[in-house]
Amino acid sequence: MYLTLSQIQQSLSALEKIHSFFGISFLVAKVAKLPVGDTIEFSYDSAEKDFLENYFKPDPNSSFYYRVFKAGPKRKNWLASDFASSGSQSTRTRGDFAKAFIHTKNSIIWGWKENYLEILTSHPAFTRHGPLPAFHLAVWLYRDSNWQSSITKRQILNKFYEDFGVSKTERSKLFDSSLPDEINTELLQKRQVSWDELKQIIGTPPDATPDEGCALSYLEMRGIGPAKNLQIEPAKRINIITGDNGLGKTFILDCAWWALSGEWAEHPAYPRQEAKQDEPRITFQISGDKVKTDKISVKYNWNTQSWPSPSGRPTVPGLLIYARVDGSFAVWDPAKSSLYSKTNNSDSTGFVVFSKNEVWNGLERSVSGKPRILSNGLLRDWITWQNKPDKYPFETFKQVLKTLSPPESDLGVLTPGEPIRLPHDAREIPTIKHSYGDVPILNTSAGVQRIVALSYLIVWTWEEHKTQSHLIRKSPQKQVVILIDELEAHLHPKWQRVILPALLNLRSDLDPDLDFQYIILTHSPLVLASLEPIYKPELDKLFHLNLLKSSLFDFEVELEEKPFVRYGQVGDWLESDLFELGQARSLESESVIEKAKKLQLQDDPETEQIQDITNKLLKFLPEDDDFWPRWKFFAEKHGVKL
Repeated sequence: MYLTLSQIQQSLSALEKIHSFFGISFLVAKVAKLPVGDTIEFSYDSAEKDFLENYFKPDPNSSFYYRVFKAGPKRKNWLASDFASSGSQSTRTRGDFAKAFIHTKNSIIWGWKENYLEILTSHPAFTRHGPLPAFHLAVWLYRDSNWQSSITKRQILNKFYEDFGVSKTERSKLFDSSLPDEINTELLQKRQVSWDELKQIIGTPPDATPDEGCALSYLEMRGIGPAKNLQIEPAKRINIITGDNGLGKTFILDCAWWALSGEWAEHPAYPRQEAKQDEPRITFQISGDKVKTDKISVKYNWNTQSWPSPSGRPTVPGLLIYARVDGSFAVWDPAKSSLYSKTNNSDSTGFVVFSKNEVWNGLERSVSGKPRILSNGLLRDWITWQNKPDKYPFETFKQVLKTLSPPESDLGVLTPGEPIRLPHDAREIPTIKHSYGDVPILNTSAGVQRIVALSYLIVWTWEEHKTQSHLIRKSPQKQVVILIDELEAHLHPKWQRVILPALLNLRSDLDPDLDFQYIILTHSPLVLASLEPIYKPELDKLFHLNLLKSSLFDFEVELEEKPFVRYGQVGDWLESDLFELGQARSLESESVIEKAKKLQLQDDPETEQIQDITNKLLKFLPEDDDFWPRWKFFAEKHGVKL
């Protein structure tokens, strides 16, 4: 049995105010059996370094030690590898703590003075906070120890005293031997607390390798864009953002992309005209199921008119794909990124922006001054994959096309046909099977081309990532973040109704272990209606951008997280506060119905007005409209027959 994370967290809180001398240097001296009133040869620096290595290095891959004891002016969480021979040595050889030792300067001669306990207990660091909580100190030191299930807190405390040679006099004068009686904190559990769990409460050292495969968990934009301050805390799976044109939906997506990748897909965000010097900033957090990190805040650099690239990231996101509404794409692959390289190579090809033409015809870039083919393009890769004997990854591509296909339509499943040649083009051109024959992909509709391009980029990105991961001897990522601007663009209503649920099925086509986070912009009530059967409040969120009046003459954009309501009918979605239509009908029909309703409220409406409204209703409303029974009764009551 092992000590629980909750007990470790509670004990760390109790140890914060202790001076590091008592939790480190004193215990090192006790283990070495430093004599009282006499001296021995003792390499204090070396012994203390070993002690730190054994008990204060929770991340075995780091050179830093966790700073459990935070008393004093410095509040850093981590101690450098030279702490034993620098900061701690200074404490032992100078100042009030040095008075407790018999020590010859610049030597390895050490011993306790006869009155060392009097000196230590009169030190301000001791008198300020009182005796040292012995049990909590034992919890930290024994956090990795395996215990019998019957072990008690008192037995753990006694083992600490015995292992470190703490005398009865030292126990009574230096230590608090009481035991915590919190009933809500479990003492033991079956498995040892892992580093992934522990770092959630203590953080990661400065030289820690960034945690991989994370997603966006927080984004705040202050002093930039359409609002003074916008905040969003995305859910783990589906995030839908709605709102009128021009309120900043794409702006949020661009900033999310920058926060995740460290690069702008096109134009950087620019500060608001009235923004003050220190106001423009982007704050973000990239976290995973096992990784909870601090937020990173980046200020706009007015001198360079740019956003500094975030450095020292504690986490690295998974694969990133940004499908933009103009047909261009951005892709970021952590396996190719300089974030994995301490040299921060600016020629990294982890970040790639494809124009619409480059998606289809290939992408060439200069890398380290030499031309490199970064992508063959959809047209070439399609033919290459299709002609491979093993049809790999063509079969994956076909399956993704099938998953994202429209149902119950004349088009049917998007199925590749046989390649053909077109006039004045030496290439073989892929085709899509239609009910009336195979159609060259270049001649298909805008909707088909967009979904085909999205399918290709997803498969291409995943296959490239697996290849590159193999080259750098890493396992492929299990997190994919996909940003899509106007998911419904060019799609028939039948297609709009299924495209979002289809995206959730991609993991079965690529890898069942993959996790997808989607941040999607939409103006389509059909996309939202399609979310009704699959929405999970613990995994999904819905956001809406509003334009609110902030003062007599000013308006302000606000991003609001909305509760998900199942409206059922698409018309009801249109009339909800997400789309804010008065009625789900033509503008003329809505206008005349509103006038008719106002007329019905009058005590003595004029016949001419009723007749005028009736004529307009006849012009704009169908014969079976739900409004007719109500209006007919009113009109005939006032002498107007229909």
